[in-house]
Amino acid sequence: MAEKSIESSNKLEWYIIKSYAGQENTVANNIRQRIKANNLEESVVDVVVPTQEKIVVKSGKKKTIQEKIFPGYILINMIMDDNTWHVVRNTQGVTGFVGINKKPTPLSPKEVKGIMEFMEVQQPSFEASFEVGDSVKVLDGPFSEFMGSISEINEGKGQVKVLLSVFGRETPIVLDFLQVTKI
Repeated sequence: MAEKSIESSNKLEWYIIKSYAGQENTVANNIRQRIKANNLEESVVDVVVPTQEKIVVKSGKKKTIQEKIFPGYILINMIMDDNTWHVVRNTQGVTGFVGINKKPTPLSPKEVKGIMEFMEVQQPSFEASFEVGDSVKVLDGPFSEFMGSISEINEGKGQVKVLLSVFGRETPIVLDFLQVTKI
């Protein structure tokens, strides 16, 4: 059975490619290599794995990572025609294009702008390895070596509210993620 012809577009538009989650960077590199090998650099100008910088705190150590915003999806800026569709679609790790009735649907300029702006948010957010109710030990500050339990988590600020027993009473203290460790 012959494949249906893809509706050609003479303008660059952004599309979403589906891939295996966790393989986005490898698939994006495979696409770039195939585009170059097939001399399609003018028809496919950009391949982007949408990520955002995030700060992860584990074992009292702060680490900055690039977290995928849409796991399993890749953005591609291309002129859609039979040739470009075939090269991209048949790249190892690509499972298809996002669209209706197997027809790739381009993103609107507003959607692309929103995704790109979200990727460039200046303030990286924290990702806590803590949960409400976790028992923790204070590592730093005037309450160093005190034990308590987490009552609130504020990932945006990278802080936790810990209930410490001070003079026989539970006292809520706000601390940075780096000032506490799980017991």
